[in-house]
Amino acid sequence: MDSNATTGSKIRVALLFGGRSSEHAVSCVTAAGVMGAIDTDKYEVVPVGITREGQWVLSDGDWHEWALNQGQLPEVGAAEGTVQLAEGSGRTRLVVAEPDRVPRELGGVDVVFPLLHGAFGEDGTVQGLLELADVRYVGAGVLASAVGMDKHFMKVAFAAAGLEVGPYVAVTDKQWRRDPAAVRDAVGRLGYPVFVKPCRAGSSVGISKVDGPEGLEAAIDEARRHDLRLVIEAGIVGREIECGVLEGRGSDSPRTSLPGEVSVAGGSHAFYDFDAKYVEDNAAALSCPADLPEEAIARVRELSAAAFDAVAAEGLSRVDFFYTPDGRFIINEINTMPGFTPISMYPQMWAATGVSYPELIDELIQLALARPTGLR
Repeated sequence: MDSNATTGSKIRVALLFGGRSSEHAVSCVTAAGVMGAIDTDKYEVVPVGITREGQWVLSDGDWHEWALNQGQLPEVGAAEGTVQLAEGSGRTRLVVAEPDRVPRELGGVDVVFPLLHGAFGEDGTVQGLLELADVRYVGAGVLASAVGMDKHFMKVAFAAAGLEVGPYVAVTDKQWRRDPAAVRDAVGRLGYPVFVKPCRAGSSVGISKVDGPEGLEAAIDEARRHDLRLVIEAGIVGREIECGVLEGRGSDSPRTSLPGEVSVAGGSHAFYDFDAKYVEDNAAALSCPADLPEEAIARVRELSAAAFDAVAAEGLSRVDFFYTPDGRFIINEINTMPGFTPISMYPQMWAATGVSYPELIDELIQLALARPTGLR
């Protein structure tokens, strides 16, 4: 696939957003942020929304339509025409297929920016489709996306890389249906409180804090609405510290931002849940840079780069840790397509490090254009 970067014309970027996961609305809000900030003198944006049912549709390029409006969550609606990827003349093209009509050409694209969170987007599935279509795209590849989405296997990768992981129990559908008592016993050995999480969901969707055995089954039922595989983690006393990672150019090491800190203001929020992140104002405080000793800042940046490499990530990631009272960093998770609105933690951390939101968008697209398609 060729690029317009050397021809003097604009680089065509297909923004994918929405999707089939429970994070559909978050993805739409992310797309609104990118549409509103991307350099339109340099890039031509083709917005492609994905409905909850999986239909790809050509969407309105007015970013206001996809922004969070007084707590109202946006959603991609179905359309008569379906956007499809097509190959031709050495370049990936977009076409709109409509019933009883000749397919309508949207032209070639140079790079895809998959602003998709959660399953069927951030988990390697869309990345595999783009690999098959031989099109460059922003962010992690198939394996890194899949591992980074799976809270169980990311812990396995982190532990293998020497990163400290908190105590947890992984629960499959068969284990829960076959012997729920054994699962309860294993969780009891972790000690309460615990956090019950869908294995492959993000934005704190389906997560519950459980303070005692009497609340466990309800929390498991809630998590299983989103994923039949679960992780149940021991509660860890510590500050929630996050760090942004940006792929290095060429053979350079990953770049890391100054770390940030998340603190929940209390009230109805026992932890940093979906509403605290996206819906309710003043539910959480985001501090960047985090108030940490210099040696702790250096350490968390080093560990974040190690986590990025542990899952073979590309493009961008946000790495989340617990900073314990005795000065340890226990890794919680990596997000290979983190929240990316202008007020999300990842862009805020990079802004504090000296990289603005528009510059960050530009750098991510340029990193994607510089990477070859196929195995690398």
